[in-house]
This record gives sequence, structure tokens and C-alpha cells, in this order.
Amino acid sequence: MFDLHVHAAPDVTSRRADDHDVVAAYAAAGFTGCVLKAHYESTVGRAAVASRAHRLPVHGGIALNQHTGGVNPAAVAACLGAGGRIVWMPTADAHTQRDAGLPSLCATRTDLSPHAYAIPPVAPDTAEDVRAICRMVAEAEAVLATGHLSTAEVRWLLETARGLGVRRLLLTHPGYRVPDMPAAEAAALARSGALVEITAFQLLHQAGMTPARLAAYADRVGLEHIVLSSDAGQPDSPSPPEALELLVDTLAREGLDPGALRACASERPESLVTR
Repeated sequence: MFDLHVHAAPDVTSRRADDHDVVAAYAAAGFTGCVLKAHYESTVGRAAVASRAHRLPVHGGIALNQHTGGVNPAAVAACLGAGGRIVWMPTADAHTQRDAGLPSLCATRTDLSPHAYAIPPVAPDTAEDVRAICRMVAEAEAVLATGHLSTAEVRWLLETARGLGVRRLLLTHPGYRVPDMPAAEAAALARSGALVEITAFQLLHQAGMTPARLAAYADRVGLEHIVLSSDAGQPDSPSPPEALELLVDTLAREGLDPGALRACASERPESLVTR
């Protein structure tokens, strides 16, 4: 199995384990690799160190939040130039996150600007920067992930990115509270060439989420368009390998094909980030 989305210490948020212990757990569980994600730090260097230490492929990337100045082509150029494999559009500092009352760094620090970030059609003035980022991602054959943007922004982003040559497109947990995208919309976007992420975090922590609802979402989108990730690392979550195994097993118990689910948590996410 391969985990496309995991959080580890050091972080501004409390995490269950650090990079070393998280990657060691994947190695012990027989995983073929992972992607380290942080909302407020590029994980490219951390991933390289962890990969060398454990002889396991570990990839990094960058989320375009306040620490990068938001939608910042220079930050993306630095990340991709150092070997980053995923660029996430704004996550913890997206306007959707703020409107939903979900955590962000500026919400815990009154001495920081409360500014939140958006792209077209919500923030038309960012269009040229987004296009520049898309061109860089296409050139690097990297992954462009939608982060916590709204459904309208995701639609604009995917159309723009495809037009500029981006071929690795990921809808970041669209069924989560941000962006709370209906399954039918996610299915339509998947048919246009994007993969759709479902996470163990949704199963474990999303208010009102049940195994049946999560399985119905996956079924409506179509397992051939799904990637399963843990999005784990929280102190009150299982270890990341256990969390991803739990997600696969839970969806299988809801009647989804076990073999197809395994592909959603192994070769498909791995091939997404591998050149």
C-alpha cells in the first residue's frame, strides 16, 4: 500500500509521531511509500531525509497557505526545483476553512493577519499566478491538488490546469467539510481526468460521516477514479498505516470490491506521484 497524505511532527499542530517513526511504521507494515504533507511547511527536504533513512520512497510537496504568501509561484518553483511532487492549493488558510470555522494558524495567533486565500472565480486577481503555477506543475510532471478550495474554484482550476498541460490532478478529500462537494459533482470532475481522494480522517473525525455514507460517495464517483489516503497523524487517530488499512476494510464491509479498494490505496496513488 502507498499513503498519499500523512501528517507528522514537527508541525505547528500536535502530531502522533515524527517523520522517522511514521515512515518506520510504513516500512514495518510493508507499505511501498508515502507522501508527507504539512499545512505550513514544504516537506520536500524532510521527505528526502526520511526516504534515505528508511530506504522507502517518501515524497514531499507544499501547501499554499500564509507561510508562502498564499498563491505564490516563487514558492512553487522552489518546491518543485527541489524535487517536490505535490502542490496543494490553499488548505488551512483557504477562505472556505475560515468560513467553516476550521483551524488555521492565523486563528490561533492574534498578531497574524487573518487574511484567507482564494482563486478565480472568487478572487479573479489571482488568475495569472495560478496559471504560472499550473505551467510549473505541468513542466515538472507533478501533481496539482485542489486543497480546501470551494467547488466553483475547483471547477475553474481543473479546466485551467488541463488547458496548460497539467495531467496529474487530485481533488483533495472533496467530500470533507471543505469543500463539501456533492458526489455527483466529484464524479463529473473525475470523468474529466481528476482523481478523487477519500480519507481515513473523514471516517474517524468528520461529523455525521458514517461508513455507509463514505462508501456511497466512493461508489457514486466510481472506484476507478478514487484514491484512498489516511490523512492521519493526529494524536487521537490510529497510526497512519493502521488508519489506511481501517479505511479499506471498512469500505469493503460496506460492499465495495476489496481488490478495487486495494488498488485505490496502492498502485494508483503511487503512480500519481511517481515520474
